[in-house]
Amino acid sequence: MDEEYDVVVLGTGLKECILSGLLSVDGLKVLHMDRNDYYGGESTSLNLIQLWKRFRGNDKPPAHLGSSRDYNVDMIPKFMMANGTLVRVLIHTDVTKYLYFKAVDGSFVYNKGKVYKVPATDMETLKSPLMGIFEKRRAHKFVIYVHDYNETDPKTHDGMDLTRVTTRELIAKYGLDDNTVDVIGHALALHRDDRYLDEPALDTVKRMKLYAESLARFQGGSPYIYPLYGLGELPQAFA
Repeated sequence: MDEEYDVVVLGTGLKECILSGLLSVDGLKVLHMDRNDYYGGESTSLNLIQLWKRFRGNDKPPAHLGSSRDYNVDMIPKFMMANGTLVRVLIHTDVTKYLYFKAVDGSFVYNKGKVYKVPATDMETLKSPLMGIFEKRRAHKFVIYVHDYNETDPKTHDGMDLTRVTTRELIAKYGLDDNTVDVIGHALALHRDDRYLDEPALDTVKRMKLYAESLARFQGGSPYIYPLYGLGELPQAFA
């Protein structure tokens, strides 16, 4: 190999492939190498033979499991927000023409021993048992505030500096009960724990806006999309 390259990228994990794609789009000549016989690194999608080899050594999978090509098992399964940063990078690099996505039909929450669908439309919100009728009105006012909020337009701030006001203080202004706060914080803003309540509210508002924008992008039952043939398609498309 006697050619000259501007950049050499080792490994085909998602971050390496995104970097390689962005550098290529900027006009650099990139050599991309991997010691594995598949793309993706830790984020790969493995067929049955590759999966068996990774976890069972050189043993062959039993015949009754069917064709190896019928399998695409993600090593790190993860939904993508339809209007998130990763999707915007895919569009910017024109990688989307190599990929097929499916909108996820719905998202759900576990509350007091039961599983409920997170409302995705006005009609679903009205019918949802997650909130009472009066609580829905209060929550609706809060959602409108979040929808209209523009970080660069003080007129939409309602007199609050969300870099200083905590999420707990913001929510208290709308009188929302603990059950609604849980739905907003964990099902919409996707916080992993309750620490966000005592942190600046701006992050939670941005997360809620991303959820709403992603939900509106495909007008499906959730804000999430997933590569039809597994997440391993992402690094392979970039490469």
